Amino acid sequence: MVDGLNSLGIPKPPEETRVVAAMSGGVDSSVVAALLKAQGYDVVGITLQLYDHGAAIQKKGACCAGQDIHDARNVADEIGIPHYVLDYESRFKEQVMEDFADTYLSGSTPIPCIRCNQTVKFQDLLATAHDLGADAMATGHYIRRETGADGRGELHRAADASRDQSYFLFATTQDQLDFLRFPLGNLPKTEVRALAEHFGLLVADKPDSQDICFVPDGSYANVVEKLRPGSGRGGEIVHLDGRVLGEHNGVIHYTIGQRRGLGVATGEPLFVVKIDAPNRKVIVGPREALLTAGLWMEEPNWIGPGSLHEACEAGARVLVRVRSTREPKPSRLGFHDGRPAVFFDAPEEGVARGQASVLYDAEGSTRVLGGGFIAGTIPADERVAA
Repeated sequence: MVDGLNSLGIPKPPEETRVVAAMSGGVDSSVVAALLKAQGYDVVGITLQLYDHGAAIQKKGACCAGQDIHDARNVADEIGIPHYVLDYESRFKEQVMEDFADTYLSGSTPIPCIRCNQTVKFQDLLATAHDLGADAMATGHYIRRETGADGRGELHRAADASRDQSYFLFATTQDQLDFLRFPLGNLPKTEVRALAEHFGLLVADKPDSQDICFVPDGSYANVVEKLRPGSGRGGEIVHLDGRVLGEHNGVIHYTIGQRRGLGVATGEPLFVVKIDAPNRKVIVGPREALLTAGLWMEEPNWIGPGSLHEACEAGARVLVRVRSTREPKPSRLGFHDGRPAVFFDAPEEGVARGQASVLYDAEGSTRVLGGGFIAGTIPADERVAA
């Protein structure tokens, strides 16, 4: 206890503090529940059933169905906390899977894990936590929540950069952040595994979840075709110079920056530089055609100081990450046709509509300022239309 606060920063003794632990059945969320129980908190475990585990094709590393629900229930029994399974299948299908299919069909590249955090987990589940009288909701995400000078929550990158999940959590709102807690944010994965063994959890050696939970074999196109029958209609593969190089079997099979599997041979390395979904055209070109000078955002979320509008007006310096696997790059904020935009200090390659543009403090801190979904790009080479 420090200045009357418990370890979660709430002014109550742990035994009087109710915490809903979101339990996916994996090692991370299981350790969170066990840690909080060991610290004396009133812990309630909740697991979401996100798709029909009877009909779903189970694969190693999937989550939120079948065996994972069973594992979460067993962990709750092991540590002695109440546990509930909530059927969010219809919400998940509507808010995440349908959006996934429509985004692909529009020629963009979706990130369903962000949509899931944004809607099902941090909106619907969080509301349930409030209904249960919880003082906070804890998850197994590798991200840090720190209390700012104003007493409100700030989102910071995880201490273990190799596990950092800030890219997938940029859409967390300030009100959500004030209620959420991330107990693993300062820990490396090796220590989390060690804690699972310390608590004797049956999931201590369970593999991490991989890829997208509702994509059985890594084939996004098969899922889109199932959700939107007939979406795999073919079209032309066209070079930037206008040459028709071949045919494809559906734009859902392609993403910006893709090189492999194009099915055309011209003697030069070619990459997907644009997807013209309405006309069913995949446009290819040389690598330099992938370079962009900036981007503009839709559905922006800002959890930094002041407002996003003020930051754009001031041309604020930020670091921006446009892919989960890339390091944030120096940039500045501004406007493009009246919309919040990011302008890179150096041209960035393979920026794709539908992906996230996540903003970080540029002054050497680890703070996440927010971000948005990429709505369009500002080309470095005018041969490529935004």
